[in-house]
Amino acid sequence: MPSLSDIPVEVLLDNLLPTLEVKDLLSLGSTSKAFYEIVTDDTFWKLKCDRDFNFNGKKTARTSGWIIIYKGLSKPKCYVWGNSDNGRFGIRHTPKVSTGKVPYPVLLNVPGSKRIVDLTAGGWSMHFLDSLGNVFITGTLDGEMFSLHSDGFSVAAKVAPEPLRLELPNPVKTLSCGRKHSMALDSAGDIWTFVSWGRPFRLITPAFDRTSPESTIVQVECGWTYNCALTASGEIYVWWPFGPVLRQIYELKMHEMDIERTKDAHATDLGVIPCVTWDLEHNPSRLPGLPRLPALEHPNLQTEAQTQIKIVKIAAMDNILIALTNVGHVLRFGEISDESSLAQGRWQYLPYFSDTIEIVKHRAFSDTTEGNTGLRSPTDVQITHISAHFNHFVAYSTGLDSIVLRGSTETQEDNFAEIIPELQYKSVISVVLGDYHSAALTENGKLYTWGAFSQGALGLGDPKDIEVGQPGGFSSQRHRDAARSGLRAARVPDVAVPTEVRFDHESKKKKDRFCFAVAAAGWHTGALVIDLDPDDDEEIAETEEEEQEEPTQTMPGHYPEQDPNIPIPILHHGPGQVPLMPRVGLRPYRIGYAGRGRGGPGQ
Repeated sequence: MPSLSDIPVEVLLDNLLPTLEVKDLLSLGSTSKAFYEIVTDDTFWKLKCDRDFNFNGKKTARTSGWIIIYKGLSKPKCYVWGNSDNGRFGIRHTPKVSTGKVPYPVLLNVPGSKRIVDLTAGGWSMHFLDSLGNVFITGTLDGEMFSLHSDGFSVAAKVAPEPLRLELPNPVKTLSCGRKHSMALDSAGDIWTFVSWGRPFRLITPAFDRTSPESTIVQVECGWTYNCALTASGEIYVWWPFGPVLRQIYELKMHEMDIERTKDAHATDLGVIPCVTWDLEHNPSRLPGLPRLPALEHPNLQTEAQTQIKIVKIAAMDNILIALTNVGHVLRFGEISDESSLAQGRWQYLPYFSDTIEIVKHRAFSDTTEGNTGLRSPTDVQITHISAHFNHFVAYSTGLDSIVLRGSTETQEDNFAEIIPELQYKSVISVVLGDYHSAALTENGKLYTWGAFSQGALGLGDPKDIEVGQPGGFSSQRHRDAARSGLRAARVPDVAVPTEVRFDHESKKKKDRFCFAVAAAGWHTGALVIDLDPDDDEEIAETEEEEQEEPTQTMPGHYPEQDPNIPIPILHHGPGQVPLMPRVGLRPYRIGYAGRGRGGPGQ
């Protein structure tokens, strides 16, 4: 008689197992070694995170630990730190510190949300995405202008001092932020642009009709002042919300809505911004095709990839776009400051960010002079991920031998990458960039920051509480003593070496926590964290958690969820390790420039 074990594994993983409750999955895994290996498959739990919680991890290079993420997504915690001006953190009270604004992570409660699973940052704002595809915002889109108390969120400068939900037609899958605008890709495949949170527009164009790979969007990214989208076939389209063409259309529409005086998008008492959506018809500009590229040899690379090279990821900076191919070529396109500049733009292949032979020529790998032993040279570097913001970009590979390469808007085809030794071979899965600070997330849930203090954007703690000379601390005891005495604090030195961020500054005891997502922009940072201590319910910061009714709306493809009050019976054996399950037979408001920083990356 046929049994469950006779069903092909692919059918089980794709069709049957996703419909089961977690407790049933665990029971199935305890029946045999074969089923144990199936139900602990990382790819399966990654898909389940996406289906049940709207978390796909596409912003990171994570390849393992998905069962830990799934367990923690029942109650993730959101932390923010750095410059809190313009209400960008949505917190009622900021800690009393010697210098800066919020120099260490503080807990943010997002009322009305159903588990925050992603976050992204703008010049003066934060955006949060929950497991149902709801978008919550704090701060303001335009911190260089002012708004009146009577204004609604049709005004870009309107401040959200606490988290507010954007009321949109469809659940959102992906968010991206520029300096003064943001963008969302929803579950219907529509692209929404926010120049103000109250009046977003949907881009209508035949180029994105979703009838073929050439017209199906797989990634959207905000540059400093532009938007770009990547199709499944590898085509890149660009448009400028603040450019002369779209700006004229936008201002005419805003004038029309202003006359009606019923479309100001005031926030409701329930914390909702009723967005007044509208359609904008425009054909974005398509970037030219790739130039002829050299072959890159990688042991695990399939032959057809070399003959069918296409762009698979994009990252946007200030007037420059970075692209990555399926083979690992990193390219630069610029400039794209506006429609008129596009014709002069061109692709440049960056060999020192792509080719292992060229990468190992860097002095970080070859310098063995006294006092510098040099890093072990990598034998195979295949770049799989890129990120960018303002003036810098990062290209990195994955796994235990991960290599992280940093460039800037000034990087040309004959320039070496900047290499920070302490980031190499650390299983880095995500790198995010602020204006003058950076953060790197590793596979085992550790978060490291470096760069300018930027009002506390590094999150390393109050400088007066850090030993002199240590990362995040003052450079002399005199400066530290002055800060402790309440005198005006001296400048906090930049941090050159990536340093781990703690998430228990306001806890009563030290906590073991696992960071799974991070965002940075301007002078601020945010992260999503999972508690690894099962009894962790203590937090001195903002913890007014309210009991929320179960929402009736669900994401497309959503399956019944595990009750968050019933713990998933998985035994955890430390960050980054795959948990074990029982199995048979075995033992068990700042005015000015958030990014242009005319005064530099000061305090």
